[in-house]
Amino acid sequence: MIWEQLLSLKRFGDTNKRLRKEQDETRLGFEVDYDRVIFSSEFRSLQDKTQVIPLSQTDFVHTRLTHSLEVSVVGRSIGRKVGQELLEKHPHLQTVHGYQANDFGAIVAAAALAHDIGNPPFGHSGEKAIGEFFKTGQGAQFKSQLNDKEYQDLCDFEGNANGFKILTESREGREGGLRLSYATLGAFMKYPKESLPKKPTNHIADKKYGFFQSEKEGFINVAKELGLTKRSPSDLSFSRHPLAFLVEAADDICYTIIDFEDGINLGLIQEEFALEYLIKLVKETINTKKYHQLKNTQDRISYLRALAINTLINEVVHIFMNNEELILKGEFQTALLDKSKYEAQINDIIKISVENIYRSDEVIDKEIAGYEILKNLLSVYINAVNNNYNGNPSNYDRLILNRLPKTMKVDQDSLYLRLLAVCNYVSLLSDSNAILNYKKIKGTHF
Repeated sequence: MIWEQLLSLKRFGDTNKRLRKEQDETRLGFEVDYDRVIFSSEFRSLQDKTQVIPLSQTDFVHTRLTHSLEVSVVGRSIGRKVGQELLEKHPHLQTVHGYQANDFGAIVAAAALAHDIGNPPFGHSGEKAIGEFFKTGQGAQFKSQLNDKEYQDLCDFEGNANGFKILTESREGREGGLRLSYATLGAFMKYPKESLPKKPTNHIADKKYGFFQSEKEGFINVAKELGLTKRSPSDLSFSRHPLAFLVEAADDICYTIIDFEDGINLGLIQEEFALEYLIKLVKETINTKKYHQLKNTQDRISYLRALAINTLINEVVHIFMNNEELILKGEFQTALLDKSKYEAQINDIIKISVENIYRSDEVIDKEIAGYEILKNLLSVYINAVNNNYNGNPSNYDRLILNRLPKTMKVDQDSLYLRLLAVCNYVSLLSDSNAILNYKKIKGTHF
């Protein structure tokens, strides 16, 4: 893989290339990507989607939206620092092609902003709830009517693949989806493979999958334009875009440190744990006099969090640059922070968060409710869509269909596309809207 190709400004839906030297410096194409994501309705719905504590009414707890904004800020810093070092290492990128260090930051920031845009309501349990509906619930009846890859897409419903669908799917009046640059789409794709075959490997790109069968053609188009390395002669599987490692690292930094901070502020984790674990990350940069001047827990934790994030940003840049050649060859197989000298400290923090936050009663109770809500929504919507397609909708089905968005394609001949359209619609609901729709269906909301 080569940087000149990986930094493609071509937009999804373009027929011609765009040259960096011809860009308007006051509104760079990669910055337009950021704007298009942040103004999209799909992004706005993240303000009412679970990050850690489902449906929390506490002001300082993060939603998917605040998390995405923070990941984007961290990603921009990482991208700029990497960009600066890459241009020193490969000066022709600047002198010949016109790329600037901020370009790398803009690409990573836009991809990071969108990284959770495809996630269903109720956190990661939402993905699992949709998958379980097709594995063991009513949706299992469709297995014999779908090919293996289509069925696997539904059984392992994946927020990353759904995100790629949102960013690229054409609909009337919006050809090419959000029409993002190929560089940003590449950085967004953490798992550039399809749902099958599942590979029992330790390679980071095999952990999940990155596109549904409905976006297969578009994915191939992006991979070819960027020159991503094909990892298998027989399977549709590619090496990651190098900047996808930076998007992942920004996400890892934020959920590791900021989820931990949320847990402390909520009283789920004792402040003493923060001192014990975070200070190991910041011992080289902490100003102890300033720290002891801070009078409350929230300010002290905020100070340690800022230092910890800065430490890990610099660590990620160091690891990336040390492994750049391997990354470009498609031979780097782990997340960047898995190579960190702070790996033990990071794992300790995650372990504490798992025990005290992710498995707290409040989280588990709301995830249980999420399963029931999504199962019922899928059942009612799928029945209405399929009954309508087969020409025998009930009056109830017609009422349900009238409440679905007009942009939703409910009359497609492909069963797979109809099922995926319903899953996509449900995935775009905020937590509150999913609950409201459930109550309406159950007749308990008037």
